[in-house]
Amino acid sequence: MTTTTASTAAYAAPLREPAAPPPRPSTAPPLPAPVAPLYERIRAGREFGANVRSTVDVLWVLYDRVLRVTPETVDDPGRDRFLLSKGHAVAGYYAVLAAKGFIPIDWLDGQGGPDSRLGEHPDRVLVPGVEIGSGSLGHGLGLGVGTALGLRAQGLLTPRVHVLLGDAELDEGSNHEAIAYAGATGLGSLTAIVIDNGSATHGWPGGVAARFTVNGWGATTVDGHDHDALHTALTGHDNHRPHVVVAVVEQGE
Repeated sequence: MTTTTASTAAYAAPLREPAAPPPRPSTAPPLPAPVAPLYERIRAGREFGANVRSTVDVLWVLYDRVLRVTPETVDDPGRDRFLLSKGHAVAGYYAVLAAKGFIPIDWLDGQGGPDSRLGEHPDRVLVPGVEIGSGSLGHGLGLGVGTALGLRAQGLLTPRVHVLLGDAELDEGSNHEAIAYAGATGLGSLTAIVIDNGSATHGWPGGVAARFTVNGWGATTVDGHDHDALHTALTGHDNHRPHVVVAVVEQGE
């Protein structure tokens, strides 16, 4: 009787990981002209995740056309407030702040270094114009609610509070509470901007905006790279209830 055994040669070669697919080219339009060279300067050969690029158009429209704050009024009680909850996307924020004169352009060169004021998350103590220090995701909207309530308590009814979040942050329970409280108290001076790149783990029936409107917020969903649409949405609040702008970008941005 003849028996055969499987050759061990088939198992001799080391296992190889399958080749990673090439990165998809971004479908985002070019950066705003005043920001583009500063963004490249801070990048300086580094590869930023697409999550950084996805915020730049919103940030530029805010600082160029919406927010009532300048380098000269960063401590004025009547200024608008901007809170970057999506702190890991800070590089684009620094480029916009430099473009608008809040920080010196040469600060961009050492960003992230041991002697730099510009860390991997913004620090309100070190960076002019920054309102909060960020770290763990999920805290910015609660801080925005508190800021808006504090302004209301002081009789400062003109300043608006804008908070920029990523859609995945909405999985955090702290944001569920902030959304519900702001809606219940009619916090009309508050605007949330959610960068929706489809990265949320859970999601919500009806999309991101539905998570807010069920709690009494006004909502607008727009292309996150369309400056005119963003401007219209960011200024389309009714001042009687909180407002959310959902800025939709390419998945993975």
